[in-house]
Amino acid sequence: MSVLDSVDAATNLAKNNELQLLVFRISEHVESAYYAINVFKTREVVESKNHFLTQIPAAHPLLEGTITLRGLQIPILNLPQWLEITLSKEDSAKSNILVCDFNGIIIGLRIMDAYRVIKKNWNEMHAPDSYRQKNGVVMNHTRLENGSLCLILDYEKLLADVIPQAMVDVLESPSNLDDLVIPKKLSQGVVLIAEDSKTAQTHLRQIFKNSKISMKIFDNGKLLIDYIFAMDDPTIIPAVITDIEMPEMSGFTVIQELKKNPMTKDIPIIVNSSMTGSNNKREAEVLGADDFIDKTKSHNVIPMIISVINKCA
Repeated sequence: MSVLDSVDAATNLAKNNELQLLVFRISEHVESAYYAINVFKTREVVESKNHFLTQIPAAHPLLEGTITLRGLQIPILNLPQWLEITLSKEDSAKSNILVCDFNGIIIGLRIMDAYRVIKKNWNEMHAPDSYRQKNGVVMNHTRLENGSLCLILDYEKLLADVIPQAMVDVLESPSNLDDLVIPKKLSQGVVLIAEDSKTAQTHLRQIFKNSKISMKIFDNGKLLIDYIFAMDDPTIIPAVITDIEMPEMSGFTVIQELKKNPMTKDIPIIVNSSMTGSNNKREAEVLGADDFIDKTKSHNVIPMIISVINKCA
């Protein structure tokens, strides 16, 4: 039976500030090296030896080529090499391909083997600054039952490095932006954002700079919530943008916390996430989010904020 065969529904996990992670290894020769990815970004694990790799001329060094899987051409990214680990020919022959879905972009990550699926509360996920300094590839970590360290990577950074066309174009401006009337609350206020990916933070900063609108970013949902609840008058906040996957507190919990408090229940909330499945969009709406945008379309977030503010006014 596949390690991915038994996975809880995303909506049930969200209500308890929980997530499920697929834990895997990228080498048999690196002690205590465990990595993880949210199971809802994965599709399946296939043996690399069963799939012919077609190389792409002049491709990025980390883009090994493509395989054909159920009629799809799937680019294969060399995850070990991105982490500065070189696999031998023997290890490569024994390796597997973890097929993932990021905003509808299907890619394959070369791994050694899938270990197991684990359930964690978001408050068990931590993002020490020491990890962030190492090429910015590690988002946060947690501990397995045996005490081993398990690292969650910034897969958005990997995509931005290797397949930049799959990410948001921060220089692209919505065609109707010049025609929009920016509400006074937005032009004079500060949009608050919870986002733990440094890559996504960089994109959002550039988008807001291009639009000449002020914003403030927090590395996770708990920091954002603590900031808001320490304000004398949180009703001045024009809008909140939150990712779903974050250490300490998920975006779903951010929505719940804001909506249940009389002082913050009317603040417009937009979810900006790479987890664009219908269940996640539905859950965000049920919890009270005003809109949902996937990260590859973040250049459209300003018109969306204006629309939501006008609708909530």
